[in-house]
Amino acid sequence: MSVDLLLAPPQPDPDPAPPTAAPRRRRRWVAAATALVLVAGGFGLWGPWRPSGAAGGGNGADSAATWRRPVVAAEDLPQQSGVKIVRVAASGAGGLLDLRYQVVDPDLAAAIHDAKTPPAIVDERSGIVFSHLFMGHAHDGPVKAAVTYYLVFENSGSWVHPGDKVTVLLGNAQVEHVTVS
Repeated sequence: MSVDLLLAPPQPDPDPAPPTAAPRRRRRWVAAATALVLVAGGFGLWGPWRPSGAAGGGNGADSAATWRRPVVAAEDLPQQSGVKIVRVAASGAGGLLDLRYQVVDPDLAAAIHDAKTPPAIVDERSGIVFSHLFMGHAHDGPVKAAVTYYLVFENSGSWVHPGDKVTVLLGNAQVEHVTVS
């Protein structure tokens, strides 16, 4: 073998194979699948936290109407549920809602995780109920007075943003018009 053969540029194939229709079909299929996903997401058929009462829902979240509880002012929440809201913040690049609450009355606060009145956040603009806790976290055991606890809800799709107003449901009460930080 000579050195000239190793350094010579490759020669084009004198009879290249004609292009097949397979790559074109594959591109069409990918485009159609992408369009389907986008349309389904736009109509709420596939996507985050649609109330199940809404058309196309069905991810386990319920409509805001089924989550109604007695409305109390933020300053009256400790007498009703034994806690006071410290803050609600969008976190995790907008994919999470972080609810911080401080226990004032441990006996009343024990109802925060009651199956009949689970904690939730309702977006006041859209009515979407956020009741799924990130990684299923829920406090276990007795709560202590003066301790601040947290609940982290999934905000899949980033429906709620800083500055939005939400309703917070804790125990057998709800506080409306809480500003998300």
